[in-house]
Amino acid sequence: MKSGKRKVVLIGTGMVGMSYAYALLNQDICDELVLIDIDKIRAQGEAMDLNHGLAFSKSNMNIYAGEYSDCGDADIVVLAAGVAQKEGETRLDLLQRNVEVFRSIVTPVMKSGFNGIFLIATNPVDLMTRVTYQLSGFKPERVIGTGTTLDTARLRYLLGDYFEVDPKNIHAYVIGEHGDSEFVPWSQVMLATKPIAAIFENAGTSYSIQDMDEIEVQVRTAAYKIIEAKKATYYGIGMALTRITKAILSNENSVLTVSARLNGEYKNKDVFIGVPSIVGGKGIREIVELSLKDEELEKFHKSCQIINECYEKLKL
Repeated sequence: MKSGKRKVVLIGTGMVGMSYAYALLNQDICDELVLIDIDKIRAQGEAMDLNHGLAFSKSNMNIYAGEYSDCGDADIVVLAAGVAQKEGETRLDLLQRNVEVFRSIVTPVMKSGFNGIFLIATNPVDLMTRVTYQLSGFKPERVIGTGTTLDTARLRYLLGDYFEVDPKNIHAYVIGEHGDSEFVPWSQVMLATKPIAAIFENAGTSYSIQDMDEIEVQVRTAAYKIIEAKKATYYGIGMALTRITKAILSNENSVLTVSARLNGEYKNKDVFIGVPSIVGGKGIREIVELSLKDEELEKFHKSCQIINECYEKLKL
């Protein structure tokens, strides 16, 4: 992490990108924010709109629409660009088109001399993070996907509501693919320092372990329900991106469930997948390997397999 101004470049000024930019401004996370989009007029308009709110913010952020050359001295380049799925198009076709979009982005970013950290939000995020890693040639710790960060936040919110405690005192993770094969390793869930299994063992409690199955389904299907109601999700992922950015720029060494490259953890290698990781100024410092039960480990292996099978079909 270089000293001086904290500079972030956001590529893609759609709803996800701009929810992130708005959160950055309100939380005063960085000093300089550059917006890049294939629609340059839109990027300029978004920069103007954000700048007009500076008077109401404690931030003195320098916000402007820029070019790929502006990435050269950035701390973080955030990728929130991508194409929408066409009618009749397969998921693999969509993936392949997004690979080409990323190729058109990562190549000029690297030509700028960028030497910071890539942060990826574009879905399917685990695959697009691996694509960015391949295209950039960066060390894996400097290529980070949002992974299951938002899913974990959803889980903690629901568990906090269920147990009637502050979600910040719930220690729980959603791991695996950011998608249908993600899951909750319940053996690792704790309320403060008390495993929830111990809570259910209390004969006088009104809590039920069966309710946990319903909560896990709610977490896994949350995005579908939001999309059905309002066509897209963007506030939550924008906040998740902001949280990861803060951990990097402040060198927090915080544990976040980002999409990271496994190197033997959980007996898997090369795949990028959502796992608890220590995130700081140099990116991912290390993966915090959980002590999963056999059935949880089997779910994780299946999730890795799904991601790997999709990746192997891509033309890079």
